[in-house]
Amino acid sequence: MVFQGAGRPLVESEVSAPEPAPGELLLEVSACGVCRTDLHIVDGELHRPKLPLVLGHQVVARVLAGGERFDTGDRVGVPWLGWVDGDCRYCRAGRENLCDHAVFTGYTRDGGYAERLVADERFCFPIPEGFPDLQAAPLLCAGLIGYRSLTLAGDAERLGIYGFGAAAHIICQVARHQGRRVFAFTRPGDAAAQEFALSLGAEWAGGSDERPPEELDGALIFAPVGGLVPAALGALAKGGTVVCGGIHMSDIPAFPYELLWGERVVRSVANLTRADGEEFLALATRIPVRTEVETHPLERANEALARLRGGELRGAAVVVPGG
Repeated sequence: MVFQGAGRPLVESEVSAPEPAPGELLLEVSACGVCRTDLHIVDGELHRPKLPLVLGHQVVARVLAGGERFDTGDRVGVPWLGWVDGDCRYCRAGRENLCDHAVFTGYTRDGGYAERLVADERFCFPIPEGFPDLQAAPLLCAGLIGYRSLTLAGDAERLGIYGFGAAAHIICQVARHQGRRVFAFTRPGDAAAQEFALSLGAEWAGGSDERPPEELDGALIFAPVGGLVPAALGALAKGGTVVCGGIHMSDIPAFPYELLWGERVVRSVANLTRADGEEFLALATRIPVRTEVETHPLERANEALARLRGGELRGAAVVVPGG
């Protein structure tokens, strides 16, 4: 399914099979998670994508050929971070997620809304045996970026999660496993999402226009709504951190300094590191995390994106080649 420009639906196309370069794997796609970042690309909110482009960066696939780290038939996951130069100041400091020349799967190189793709084997993860293909797919971005966001919130015991979608439904389970108390914020009036959050261990769930029953020690914002930043700050105890987990967000409105004062912190999350992936997948296996997915045939990827845009998903959407 090929993206040809902002505001246009993906087009089902027959293209030449990709050829792996040295150090790359040729992969047969089993499943690919649908991410809000895909929507940001389709809607023109992220600039400079490769065109034409195959979207998708939560890919579960099997090795057909190439590489040295994996054997033919091995099951691997392909995440958002697809390549780094290894030599810029960020890479040398162990912060490859900030690499100046990074390449991203499903954005600046073709991704997993396809039957086959190629990927740098250094940026592929072995998929733990406990996760079937469909359930593994959301771990590769919703899980990974959510986990990095949670880590950057520090040791916050009372944790607010704004936007209860794919990332939130995974990270709620991780947070509860760590002994944190979770307060879930959904679109106002979304009773189904609030019930979902409570079923996963949140002790309170309400609309994003509500105040929680207690102050929060940290807040994760997964919805791309800038207005949630002052809302989260207003619910935050002194010394707490608000982490913005998305790659794109609408403008943050002006707010009084009083909301930030008291050594409160607002910070963003950018991409992931391979260490994040290894650490999170091991933890997800131990918990174990359970992902709830809605499947769509690959050729109906536009419908999956539309359901994500409309807030109609419970958990995550996954597209599957061959129906």
